[in-house]
Amino acid sequence: MHIAVIGAGAVGGYYGAMLARSGQQVSFVARGAHLEAIRERGLRIESESVGSFTVTAAAESDAARIGPVDLVLFTVKTYDNATALQQIPPLLREDTIVLTLQNGVDSAGEVAAVAGERRTIAGAAYIATAVEAPGLIRQTGSHRRIVFGECFGDVPAAASARVRAIEQVMKAADIHAEAVADVRVPIWEKFVYLAPFAAFTGAARLPIGPIWTDPDGRASFLAAVEEVEAVARASGVAVAPDLRQRIEDYTATIPPATRSSLLIDLSQGKRIEIESLAGSVVRRGAALGLPTPRMAALYAVLKPHAAGDRGPTR
Repeated sequence: MHIAVIGAGAVGGYYGAMLARSGQQVSFVARGAHLEAIRERGLRIESESVGSFTVTAAAESDAARIGPVDLVLFTVKTYDNATALQQIPPLLREDTIVLTLQNGVDSAGEVAAVAGERRTIAGAAYIATAVEAPGLIRQTGSHRRIVFGECFGDVPAAASARVRAIEQVMKAADIHAEAVADVRVPIWEKFVYLAPFAAFTGAARLPIGPIWTDPDGRASFLAAVEEVEAVARASGVAVAPDLRQRIEDYTATIPPATRSSLLIDLSQGKRIEIESLAGSVVRRGAALGLPTPRMAALYAVLKPHAAGDRGPTR
């Protein structure tokens, strides 16, 4: 299988390297110093759970130099979509599949607008990785899970044949892949947690611990979870009845020093995914006539930092 990875950063670079190590033909679409490092030295993965290794793979700044492939992994940060989505068409043929692993609940629609709904599937990735230096990705922890499946139309009762085929390719690469019939539920269930988690840690400039151990902070966080859950249900997504309790139980067990990727990017002066997380909640809530006061306040606090240290967006 020829796989193109648009976005060879922390998530796409890691999964692409795992697939290349397993023998799949992988081509990366990257840019800047990271691109040059991959070309010159290969892509290095440092990990205690899967071992450390380096893969040599094609890397281009322009997807047109790669040409049509079997599978596209779309893994760029959502704030790069305006330019990154333009890299998809040169990679397409009639039966190409595009799997988006972006945060939030808007990505599948944005990818489908370029690739077509028939070619588009979506997933949620659960992994902790970071680009430590150009050409070097470090994994912390052992999670390397992807849940993915169909996301448009009348989805089948069981995972489709094409989704199961990709699952087998990923499992052979030691990726914890889970093919599902309808991926919209797991994507939204992740979103119900991630949007408040990113917004609270980002606005407070703190990891989750100090927020969670403060009674007011914990109560506000869980109230924000309820706001996003209400948006999910009003959108017709049947998230689990006990989702709030599951999120409360999970948050109580994660290390107090856990930071969201939004907080990490914010602390480094980088752009942040505020529009695809809190912004999406606020816009969807308004369209549905649902109030989201806590998420709206956090969105307002973080929105001026959307462009990172380049200043407020205009």
